[in-house]
Amino acid sequence: MADTNEWRPRANPWLIAGAVMAATVMEVLDTSVANVALNHIAGNLSASVDDATWVLTSYLVSNAIIQPATGWFGQYFSRRKFLIACICIFTLASAWCGLANSLGMLILARIVQGAGGGALQPSQAVLLETFPAEKRGLGMSVYTLGVVVAPILGPTLGGWMTDNLSWRWGFYINVPIGILSAAMCFLFLEDPPYLKNTKPGRIDYIGFSLLTLWIGCLQVMLDKGQDADWFSSTFIRVLATGAALGFIVFIFWELKTPNPIVNLRVFPDRNLAIGAALIFMVGAILNGTTAILPQFMQNLMNYTALQAGLVITDSAIILTKLSTVAAGSELFVLIRNISNSPFEPSKT
Repeated sequence: MADTNEWRPRANPWLIAGAVMAATVMEVLDTSVANVALNHIAGNLSASVDDATWVLTSYLVSNAIIQPATGWFGQYFSRRKFLIACICIFTLASAWCGLANSLGMLILARIVQGAGGGALQPSQAVLLETFPAEKRGLGMSVYTLGVVVAPILGPTLGGWMTDNLSWRWGFYINVPIGILSAAMCFLFLEDPPYLKNTKPGRIDYIGFSLLTLWIGCLQVMLDKGQDADWFSSTFIRVLATGAALGFIVFIFWELKTPNPIVNLRVFPDRNLAIGAALIFMVGAILNGTTAILPQFMQNLMNYTALQAGLVITDSAIILTKLSTVAAGSELFVLIRNISNSPFEPSKT
C-alpha cells in the first residue's frame, strides 16, 4: 500500500482547496438562505408557516442520514466521483427547488438536495491529504475562514433577494457556484493511492436502513415535538420509540458487522470522541438558533427578511474574526518553522 505521507496531488493544493471550499460554501449558504425565506415560501405556496418548516426538516433529515456514511460511499465509489456526483445532485436539486410550484414538490426537492449536500461538509479529509503536514493547519484555517463567510452572506443576501426579488433566487444562486465547483473538482481533484486500493466490501444495507430509521425519527421528533405537545401526542411517542430502538439496534449491528456503513470502532480514541462531542454541541446550538431566530423576528417582531438576516449576521462576523485570528496564527507558525533561524522580534 502506498505511503499517504509521500503522495501529493499533481494540482496546486490551493486550487483543490478552492474547489472543496466552493462546494461547502454553497451548502452552508443554501441552509442559511432558506431559514430567512421561510415565511415568504409559505405565503407564495399557500401553506402555513408550520407546514413550511418541513422545507427545513426534510433537508436536515436527508442531510443527517448521508453525512455519517460519506466515508464508506467515498471508498466504494471513489471519493472524487462521489464528491462530484453529490455536487451535481445538489446543484440540480437547487434548480428544482427554485422551480417548485407546490409545497410537496419543494419538500421532495429539498430531500434530494439534502442527500447531495451530505457529502459536501465532510470534505476536509481531502484537504488533509492534499497539503503537506507542515501546511495542513494553514490550509484548514483558510478553509474555515472561507466557510464561515457563508453564514454572513447567507442571511443578508437571502433576505435581500427574498424582499426584492423572490425566495426562489435563494436556490438559483447555487447553480453557478455548483457548476464552478464541479468543474474544479473534475479538473484538479485526485484520489490518493491508498483509497484506490481499498476494498470497502458489500454495502451494509441493514446498517444504512437502521441509520435512516433512527436519525429520521429523531429529527422529525425534535422538529415537530413542540407543535404536537411532545409526549402527549401518539405521533411523537411512536417517533421516540423508533429513534431509541433504531439507535440501540444500529449500535449493536455496526459493532458486529465486518463492513459497517459507519465505523464506530474508532470512538475509543479519546481525541476523536471529544472532538465529535464538541462538534455535536456546537452544531446543535448553531443550527438551532439560525432556524429559530428568523421565525421569531419575522413572526413576532415584524422584521423583514433582510432585517432578520442582518441580525443573524452579527454572530457570524464574530466567528469570522476568530477564524481570521486562527489563520493568522497558523501563518505565523509556518513562517517561523521555515525560517533558518529562530524567530526573534525586531528590536528597532
